[in-house]
Amino acid sequence: MTPAVALFRSLGDETRLRIVARLAAGEARVVDLTGELGLAQSTVSKHLACLRDCGLVDYRVQGRQSFYALTRPELMDLLAAAEGVLAATGEAVALCPAYGTEAAR
Repeated sequence: MTPAVALFRSLGDETRLRIVARLAAGEARVVDLTGELGLAQSTVSKHLACLRDCGLVDYRVQGRQSFYALTRPELMDLLAAAEGVLAATGEAVALCPAYGTEAAR
């Protein structure tokens, strides 16, 4: 289960999920992501590094620019399946005492 745990931990951050969702629409530079997501450059870079380390995102260099993209488009199928589970369980996940909304506070 260790690889599955690592995968879900890598996706267990709202900022990384927002980056993944944006990259599902096509490749982007850090400057694009900072502007579109309203995040600091250092924040975007840190989360991209995490996603790269997990093999979920990679980049290509064009001149002096780096363009980031998803390496595994099927990741979006996994996230869509997760949305289905969340819809089916209603508020149960948000109310979970260990990982829910209250636990995050």
